[in-house]
Amino acid sequence: MKSSIDPRRQSDARRSMARDDRRSFPIAPLSITRRTMLLSGAACCASPLLAQESSSPVADTRLEYVGPEKQLWQVGVKVMTAGSSCEEIFATFPVPTDWPEQTVQLVDQQISRYVDRWDTRDLFGGAKQVRVRMVNVPANTASDALFTFEVTKTRIQGVGETSDLVVPQKVEREERVFLGSSPYIDPRHGKIRKIAAEFESTPDQTPWQQVEQIYDWVREHVEYREGDIKSAVEALDDGHGDCEELTSLFVALCRAKKIPARMVWIPGHCYPEFMLHDPEGVPHWFPCQAAGTRQFGEMDEYKPILQKGDRFKVPEQKALQRYVAEFCKVKARSKPDVTFVRELTDSE
Repeated sequence: MKSSIDPRRQSDARRSMARDDRRSFPIAPLSITRRTMLLSGAACCASPLLAQESSSPVADTRLEYVGPEKQLWQVGVKVMTAGSSCEEIFATFPVPTDWPEQTVQLVDQQISRYVDRWDTRDLFGGAKQVRVRMVNVPANTASDALFTFEVTKTRIQGVGETSDLVVPQKVEREERVFLGSSPYIDPRHGKIRKIAAEFESTPDQTPWQQVEQIYDWVREHVEYREGDIKSAVEALDDGHGDCEELTSLFVALCRAKKIPARMVWIPGHCYPEFMLHDPEGVPHWFPCQAAGTRQFGEMDEYKPILQKGDRFKVPEQKALQRYVAEFCKVKARSKPDVTFVRELTDSE
């Protein structure tokens, strides 16, 4: 049996999970077996994990990070077996990670005895997962793998100097994905290219102003309206869409103009980022709010970043994923009750 929660196919999940966790879950990929936990004690597991923190992404000097706020988020999976035992349960779920405007610290974990092993996996493009394997879980038994993170998030203000920023002439391998096609985003579509070509470009117009022109056009021509998922082109044709469609259209138009852009996922919402280079060729990512209050080059938002990106290859899924959702595969006679957890437990 396989189950996967698609943030756009569930009424609540779409509004809370997908727009409800990347660059560094603050531990290196590590496998913990049941034998290790029995020998060392589950309560002791957090110490060696926390000792293997990776360095946080460097803050962008062009941006001002203000007003840090701490929140505690619990993420994981709960399993309750039914009338028969489960031979094996394999589950994956995304977890928050470090970004220039966000730091993530693992502060607690609850690992049931039937968890045989778990580890973490980075996905190219801006997401991190935990993989959990449970074996031989008896009938009518609860088995959990829960992690509590302290997420410190800042707001972004003060872009600083923008007149010297340029459209990248050369991008690194990890950035090229943000110039190509993604699920529901096709910058090479004729209609997208036609609109992109119509944007005026004068000698005295800076790249920053060119991107802002795209931003204002999307907000003026596509009305915010909630509905089923659709592509950037369909939102263009319909003249309306929600935050995902407005974000997708902005990203598609930026990419059509050779400007790297990507989606940013937070609980209940998403927004785009675009990249320009300074005169030294250093890349800088700038956020903007496609749907909602006008925010260009800044972000007045405390909700934690779940993922950045919109083109993920997940081994458990054949198709490219727009958002890395939860996944579960079970070997059992009776279907267990599997509940994925992502909830705010405390904030300051």
